[in-house]
Amino acid sequence: MWRYVCKRLLEMIPTTLGVLVLSFVLFYVVGGSPAQIVLGQHASQQSIAAFDAANGYDLPLFMGNWADINALRRGVDGQNELAFPLVAGTYRLPGIRVVTLTELSSGMLRRVVGQEMVEVPKGWALSEARGMTAVYRKTRHFFDSQFVRYLNGLIRFDLGVSVETKQPVAEVLKQGILPTLSLSVPILFFGALFGVVFGVLCAASQGGLLDRTVLAVSTLLMSVNYVVWILLGQFLLGFRWPLFPIWGYESVYYLVLPVLIGVVSSLGADVRFYRAAILDEVYKPYVRTARAKGMSTIRILFVHVLRNSLIPIVTYISLSIPYLFTGSLLLESFFGIPGLGSVSINAINSADLSVVRAVVVFGALIYQVVNLMTDVAYGWLDPRVRFAK
Repeated sequence: MWRYVCKRLLEMIPTTLGVLVLSFVLFYVVGGSPAQIVLGQHASQQSIAAFDAANGYDLPLFMGNWADINALRRGVDGQNELAFPLVAGTYRLPGIRVVTLTELSSGMLRRVVGQEMVEVPKGWALSEARGMTAVYRKTRHFFDSQFVRYLNGLIRFDLGVSVETKQPVAEVLKQGILPTLSLSVPILFFGALFGVVFGVLCAASQGGLLDRTVLAVSTLLMSVNYVVWILLGQFLLGFRWPLFPIWGYESVYYLVLPVLIGVVSSLGADVRFYRAAILDEVYKPYVRTARAKGMSTIRILFVHVLRNSLIPIVTYISLSIPYLFTGSLLLESFFGIPGLGSVSINAINSADLSVVRAVVVFGALIYQVVNLMTDVAYGWLDPRVRFAK
């Protein structure tokens, strides 16, 4: 088994890399300019360029020797010109006509005519250029890119710095993990507990009044949207009958209402699935043999049938964890709980890509670890399961 676990852990590396590549591509295609979102639509080109340089957004996405920088503006005569001076480095300016270099200490000027590749020495600045169609800055090497820099940080357990809070991203995630766990774990535990109990009771009284009543209520619970449950719970139990607080995270009491909503909203689907999984075992020969030996129905259901039904139940619980995280995101937003859900929404709204990427990586790792734990649980629940080598 340990060999299988080590193999699966090694397989998590390329999977996580694939998630990272996909997230970088998606953020690049649909993310827009983080600098304009953070600094505002009226920020100057120079301040945007400084923000991109400070956060590495002026580098190629994956690899390349040249990075396209937004340093052009239209001059009064209709020709392109520099929007701001360029610091020391190597630049390529296609279509260049005239370049002026300025020494920062003395103000001495040097003019270069018709040279597409311009080397700006340290202590100098490229202060004027006209007629070019673009501005490219040479990177330090071919793999000096946003993706490679992020991977280097991950190897050192450095997730970057949040542009919104100015804190290390690891600290931001650390602050949000406890509220999220204090909300998600009770929802997962009580949801599974009540779902299994009602599923067993429905299977024991199949076709009876209890079974039909629970199925009808389950269908009703499944028919109501998750957001409707949140709004209804806040209105009835927080406003009309002020039994619970509806905003904040000061004590366990503040978690009662969101946990209650999380359990109730998912209970309908849980009960129907657990009932179906248990009914698959009820009509098997070993159940008839146990009944013939005079074993009580409760013992048969909760000791033998339930144990043999645990594999589909464990699978269902493991698959529900990502959806539980999404639900917690909504609950945290509506109830003011400072968990990972609130951190994610704030990071998306403020274009804090370092935090968003860290949340994506964290979610991918959690999902893979849960799948691994589920597969290991199969071997413990059913001795017939053999792990592939």
